[in-house]
Amino acid sequence: MQDSPSIKMTAGERRATLGLAGVYGVRMLGLFLILPVFALFAEGLPGTTPFLTGLAVGVYGLTQAMLQIPFGLLSDRIGRKPVIFGGLLLFALGSAIAGAADDIWLVILGRAIQGSGAISAAVMALAADLTREENRTKAMATIGMTIGASFMLALLAGPVLGRLIGVSGIFWLTAVLSLLAIALVALVVPTPTRSITHRDAEAVPAMFRKVFSYTDLLRLDLGIFSLHLILTALFLSIPLVLRDLGLAPVQHATLYLPVMLVSVAAMVPLIIIAEKYGMMKQVLLGAVAALALSQFAFGLFASDFWGFVAALVVFFTAINLLEAIMPSLVSKVAPVDAKGTAMGVYSTSQFAGAFCGGMLGGWVHQQFGLAAVFEAGALVALLWLVVASGMRRPGRYFSRLINLDTMAPDGDPSELLDRLRRVPGVVEAVVVADEGVAYLKIDRDRLDPMALDEIVARPA
Repeated sequence: MQDSPSIKMTAGERRATLGLAGVYGVRMLGLFLILPVFALFAEGLPGTTPFLTGLAVGVYGLTQAMLQIPFGLLSDRIGRKPVIFGGLLLFALGSAIAGAADDIWLVILGRAIQGSGAISAAVMALAADLTREENRTKAMATIGMTIGASFMLALLAGPVLGRLIGVSGIFWLTAVLSLLAIALVALVVPTPTRSITHRDAEAVPAMFRKVFSYTDLLRLDLGIFSLHLILTALFLSIPLVLRDLGLAPVQHATLYLPVMLVSVAAMVPLIIIAEKYGMMKQVLLGAVAALALSQFAFGLFASDFWGFVAALVVFFTAINLLEAIMPSLVSKVAPVDAKGTAMGVYSTSQFAGAFCGGMLGGWVHQQFGLAAVFEAGALVALLWLVVASGMRRPGRYFSRLINLDTMAPDGDPSELLDRLRRVPGVVEAVVVADEGVAYLKIDRDRLDPMALDEIVARPA
């Protein structure tokens, strides 16, 4: 049986999904574009130290982590679009300040304001408002994919743009793109007739205690924190090593392109193995071990071009694999009626990791040198490996949302809930009458689809 009924998206749903994916992608691209070039650019700014360079790169994560969930909750009260407009204006303002900066402190201020335009939760909530339950997972996945796509594009475009328009020009370009994103939301993305809380897509304050009681979710939160700590810290060092190995900054893109292609090709079969054969934990642990190994290799081959390139391939394969499977693990582990809250905490941990990575990477570089940044990252990965090894093997679960209006009228919600829970393979079932939705977590290996179909009426 499919994860949800095969229902084609309407034109409005497609327009909303693609429009919001564009907005999300533009914003993430603006945050990532400076990663491959800023460490080189910052050396020419007055008053710069490695620590302040790290702070400038990572500080957006602090304001993002602080404001993401509150802005999502605010969108429940005043509407999704006003919050998104306000966030994009803040992002444009921060980009302009960083673009006009003539010292490191103004860049830090601009990056902090960029991060305060924390629209991720509001974008996901608007997507939930504009899609039916049967298509919501597809919409969320489409929007989520823009994070990885933006990161890869930033690695390729950042060095080229740095040569053509400079890092200041990249910030100004980001400001312009933010204003275009506002126009995209206003003119392309439909306005929902009503906005309600969607437990599968946004944080619900009443669910925080429940989410924090799940140890395996906390392990995953620590994992994404560690991943982005390592990623941010290493991009304070990798551009400098590549320069010392003889590559001009603009040539970094020509190196990243084949490295990323090889890493994606290596990642795909591992994802298939993880999902198809229920080996998510084993693949996760292997990827974290590879992450640690790659960082030891960075230090070992810092003066050997081809050895360093091989380490980059291992590093990006591990990064891309972990970014792909960890959100799926959160979905499998989280309580069925608190998936949005679990993802909100997970995303907050991600941005907090980026902030700490900038701080730690800059401080270690300043105190102990470039090679020590790689050693520190390896130690973080090894700590993560120890913590992750205690995670229980996740089931081959998927979530399904059912609009109660499509259910056969069999009585009160408590009777419906009891019947759903008795279906073989339904691991969790929650009926939320106020939202008009039934949330199901299903074990695909044990599900009796005919028993479920006897309860769930097919949409017209």
